[in-house]
Amino acid sequence: MTETHKSIRVLVADDHPLMREGIAAVIDSQPDMEVAGEAGDGAEAVRLYRALRPDVALIDLQMPGMNGIEAIEAIRTEFPDAQLAILTTYRGDARLLHAVKAGARAYLLKSALRKELCEAIRALAAGRRYFAPEIAADIAGIVGQDSLSAREVQVLQLLARGYSNRDVGLALNLSEDTIKGYLRTITAKLGANNRTHAVTIGIERGFIDV
Repeated sequence: MTETHKSIRVLVADDHPLMREGIAAVIDSQPDMEVAGEAGDGAEAVRLYRALRPDVALIDLQMPGMNGIEAIEAIRTEFPDAQLAILTTYRGDARLLHAVKAGARAYLLKSALRKELCEAIRALAAGRRYFAPEIAADIAGIVGQDSLSAREVQVLQLLARGYSNRDVGLALNLSEDTIKGYLRTITAKLGANNRTHAVTIGIERGFIDV
C-alpha cells in the first residue's frame, strides 16, 4: 500500500527556535501535512514564501526587524491568494484588527496550539478563514467600536513612556491644552478612569507597545 502523500505544505515563521520546533513537530505528526520551511524573522518569511510557495504560512506576530503583520502585508501584495495565519500570545484587539486588515485569514493563540493549529491549517488549505471562538468573540465585540486615531496612539505611547502633558506637547509640537483634550478623548474611548489606566488598557488591547 502506497503511503499517503502529505498534501498541505506549511511554512513556519517564528523567532524562537523552540517554538518553531514545537510547531513543526505538530505539523509533521499529521498524515496530511508537512513543513515546507522555517523562518526566524519576517523578512526571511517573505523570502521563503516566494521561493517555496507553501499552501499555508504560520507567522509569528512579534519578530525582529519585519514583524508578522508587515510580513503578511508584503506576502499578500505579491501573492493575493496567500493563506496566512498569525501566531501570537496576545489577544489585543488592535493587533487582531491590524492582522485581519493586513490579510491574515486566521489568528491563533500559542496557548491553544495543537488542536486548533491543525484545524486552522486544514481550513486555510481549503480556502476558508479560521478564528477560534474566543477570537471570533473579540472581533464581534470590537466591530463598530471607536478606535484610536494615529495621533491619539502617538499621545498614548508618549504617556506610556512617562512624558508629562507638557512634554508630549513639545514632542508633537502641540499645546498642552490640546494634549489634555486628546487625553480626555483617549480615556473616554478606552473606558479608562485616568491616564495610568488608559496606558494599561492601551497596552493590553495592543494599541501601544512598551
